[in-house]
Formats: sequence, structure tokens, C-alpha cells
Amino acid sequence: MENRLSRETVADAALALADAEGLEALTIRRLAQDLGVTPMALYWHFKNKDELLSGVVDRLWDRVDTARDRSLPLLDQFRALVESVATVLRAHRTLVPLLEMPRDHEPSLGFLEATETALQILTEYGFDTERAASICGNALRTAIALVLGEPGAATPQQSPEDVTEMIRRKRLRLETLPQQRYPRVVEAAGYLTSCEPERHYSFGLDFFMAALTALPRPVQPG
Repeated sequence: MENRLSRETVADAALALADAEGLEALTIRRLAQDLGVTPMALYWHFKNKDELLSGVVDRLWDRVDTARDRSLPLLDQFRALVESVATVLRAHRTLVPLLEMPRDHEPSLGFLEATETALQILTEYGFDTERAASICGNALRTAIALVLGEPGAATPQQSPEDVTEMIRRKRLRLETLPQQRYPRVVEAAGYLTSCEPERHYSFGLDFFMAALTALPRPVQPG
């Protein structure tokens, strides 16, 4: 087995372990055990856990679809790219906090491809380089926020029944507030605790794109 390991296979196994049991379960020793090798076999590919986590993040970026459908308007192409980022992060939500941690390592090819594609689309639309770069950063933060704020998303330790009960209790607490003091909160209790992920993502991206469309374009496309 040790001869068949590569950085990619080790990172993929780490990703699967974190998905199944949470980020705290991901250690070199546990990963080696799951792969049926000694910890030293993994150090050939990643010299420490920090490098391993960086490799896992790289694998996330490799899954982002950067292909452009040039038959679509430019902002629809940009939205599709942001949606792909959100979809990848949603599938591996326990790893999303890794994207917010500062790491001193070379950016992955997947990250560079996604960033290059985003900047191309935005500058073709008419934004200058500075504004396009700011939009890219905010788009990533929006995707992260949508995933971390997904209503009803369970942790690896929670069952669907646990989540349903948690949401029921949240709604009940809001519905039983003093109505004279919080009439709007009581009225909106069902919506505030709604567990409809697809609407959550759709509205969040609509909100972001509406703000993007309202920005002035210093450079007018030719």
C-alpha cells in the first residue's frame, strides 16, 4: 500500500476522514491507520499536519469547475463559478474553516485557475483590476458564509433527527416570546428558523449578484 500512495491519494483520504468524523478527527496517526500504513509513510508526502491540511484545501480547489460557458452573459458566467465554489464547500463543509486560516504555502493550481477565470470574466465585464480583485475576495467570503450558515446542516456527530429537534426548539422559543414586545419576531419565527437549503443558497447568491450589478464600472467593455 505504501508504494501506491501519492500526495493526491493521501489528501483525498484525509478529506474523506474529515467529512465523516470532523476536522478534529484528522491526525497523521489516524490517517495512517485508515490507510493501513505507518505514519512515516505519510511523512514522505506531507512533512507535518499543517502541510497535510494545505494539501486537503488544494484538493477542494481542484473540484471547482472553472469551465466557462461563453454563450452566457458575463455575470451569469461569474455566478456559475461562485456557485461551483459554494457547491464544493457545501459537500465538504467541515473543512470550510481551513479556507479562513492563514497558511504560508504555494497556492494550488485549482485556486489559481478559479481566480484567473474570475478575474478574466470581471475585467471583460468592465471592472478594473483593483475592483475585480476585491469582488473575487468578497465572492469567496460569500460562499464561505453561505455554507457555514446553511440552515439545518448537520455536523458529523448529529443525526437528522437531532437537527429536526434543534430547529423545532429554536422556532418554539421565538414563537413564545412576548408578542407585544417582539411582534415581528413572533410573526417571522417560521421563516427565521426555516430549513430550506436550496432557497438559502439561491437567495444568498441573488443578493450578492444584485450588489455586484449595482457597482459602477470604471472601464466600459468594448
